[in-house]
Amino acid sequence: MTTPLRVTVFDYGAGNLHSLVKAVEAGGATVTVETDPAAAVRNTDALILPGVGAFAPAAERLASGRDAMRDALLGGLPALGICLGMQLLFDASDEGAGEGLGIVPGRVTRLSAERVPQIGWNRLDAVSEPLLDTASLDVAYYANSFVCRPTADGEQYVTAWSEHEGDRFVASVRRGHVIGTQFHPEKSSTPGVTFVKAFLDFATAVATQQRSSV
Repeated sequence: MTTPLRVTVFDYGAGNLHSLVKAVEAGGATVTVETDPAAAVRNTDALILPGVGAFAPAAERLASGRDAMRDALLGGLPALGICLGMQLLFDASDEGAGEGLGIVPGRVTRLSAERVPQIGWNRLDAVSEPLLDTASLDVAYYANSFVCRPTADGEQYVTAWSEHEGDRFVASVRRGHVIGTQFHPEKSSTPGVTFVKAFLDFATAVATQQRSSV
């Protein structure tokens, strides 16, 4: 691939995207920040759903282009959903109204714990995500009050778990080229940044293969 990987960050008004954009640019990609959900999946090699904000306003911002984004992701566009971005890959959330993308069957519910939000480092277990292995990422940084609960059909897409005060919850998912992490890789020290780079390498390989088959 002779041109840099084109990555679009879908901005649903969540706030500061600086650390995420910086981590992606450090991986050699060119980054566009887009507020239109349908436009976010056009003319790009990969999509990132960032991890700050609340479900209801994010789902509202997503609504006008939900079907277009869902079709693009199920059609093979590589995507990385981080924290709230991963929750948007699910059907709906107890945090607020609105529909998620429905990529992974399940619902988002509040952590069953006394100390909420969970802020800080937590261990990953039962890891089956190759990009986590590549990055040697087994302890990650979290900042969350809500977590994803897949249905029985959705559990096939779970690629790592974590536990907080006895509540075992999904740490990462993958369906096709779509990857979600409940933790923040861009804040998870060197292994986290390595994971972001591994995702960009994965997206580059997908884009190269798709272009060569045209």
